[in-house]
Amino acid sequence: MEHVYETFTYEDAAAAFAVKSQPWTIESNGWLSLGISETVTGEKLGSIGLKIVNHEAKIAVVGYMIKQSAQGKGFATEALNLLKDYALNGLELNKLTATCSVHNMGSFKLLEKLGFVREGRLQQNSLIRNKYVDDYIYGLCSQYSAHFLAER
Repeated sequence: MEHVYETFTYEDAAAAFAVKSQPWTIESNGWLSLGISETVTGEKLGSIGLKIVNHEAKIAVVGYMIKQSAQGKGFATEALNLLKDYALNGLELNKLTATCSVHNMGSFKLLEKLGFVREGRLQQNSLIRNKYVDDYIYGLCSQYSAHFLAER
């Protein structure tokens, strides 16, 4: 995948899985990681998640990955919309943020479609395949999310 970091070794993947397999709660410092599957076939298409980065201010970062053959078919839109609703309404978070490569048009168009606002550009923020790339940072505040939905 072009906009994803290098692959893990088996040992690194096993260690990450051990950490991520612990039950998630709103007090957790780790990621709430969820799978994205095609409902009819059950095919695994990707993953999505959130991590609360500021418990006091109720701010979380969201992230997602969809395999290339499933991109552009609405799976990420549906998954992010559900996660956004759960985070802002169910968990009562105040703000969601997301970061994506400036070259990942599919990702930043998805964020904009769902009401996220581009808040800035982070220069040389990620190292992908031994090359520094700039990222966009997006944010969605709960009060503006309700306003965005009312306008649609």
